[in-house]
Amino acid sequence: MQYTKPKRVGELLPGLFRDPVIVAKIAEASLPEVWVKVVGDVVARYTTDVSFRRGIMTVCISTSALRHQLFMQRSALRDKVNAASRVAIVRELIIK
Repeated sequence: MQYTKPKRVGELLPGLFRDPVIVAKIAEASLPEVWVKVVGDVVARYTTDVSFRRGIMTVCISTSALRHQLFMQRSALRDKVNAASRVAIVRELIIK
């Protein structure tokens, strides 16, 4: 094991946030906020759950009419979520 000179946290953070895995995990954690930003406050009120696993974002909507409308726009919504999060991590959007 090779010992190096201790570094300050401020020196390590910029390199850490360039790591693609860390950037993707941060984007994944912010998906519920991104969803609200993309669809707006009115639709967000009817959203009961937002989850993400293995590239699939699942959104549960409590109103059937709104659920159908969002289902028809799911590919455009997926693109908007990826653009708003600045990382293309959502491969598929499921509206339940």
